[in-house]
Amino acid sequence: MMTDPETLARDYLALWNDADAASRDRRLSEGWTSNARYADPMMTGDGHDGIAAMISAARAQFPGHVFALRGIPDAHGTFTRFSWTLALEHGAPVAGGTDIVRLAPDGRIAEVIGFLDKDAA
Repeated sequence: MMTDPETLARDYLALWNDADAASRDRRLSEGWTSNARYADPMMTGDGHDGIAAMISAARAQFPGHVFALRGIPDAHGTFTRFSWTLALEHGAPVAGGTDIVRLAPDGRIAEVIGFLDKDAA
C-alpha cells in the first residue's frame, strides 16, 4: 500500500522512468487499479493498457530524459500532490508539472490528474 506521499511520488516517477515495458506492466498491475485513469493537457490513458501505451509514447517522444521529483510531496485524505521535472541527465528541464494522485481504498492509484507547470522548464 502506497500511502506515504514521498514513497508514492518516487514509485510513480520510477514507473515513468522504467525503460523495460514488462517491468512497467508489473508496476502498473501492482500499484494501479485495473480501471485507473490518467489525464493531463497532452494525453490520457484508461486502464493498465491505456496508461502503459501513453507512457511508452512519452518515453519515445523524450528518449534519454528522466523524470525527477521537485519539492516535497504532500497529501490530504486519499489525494497526494507532487511536482516533477523532465530533463536529460545533467541537462536543463524541458518540462515540468504537478500531478494529483487519487488513491483507491486499497492504497493503489485510481486516478492521476496532471498539470504542466509553465515555470518549471
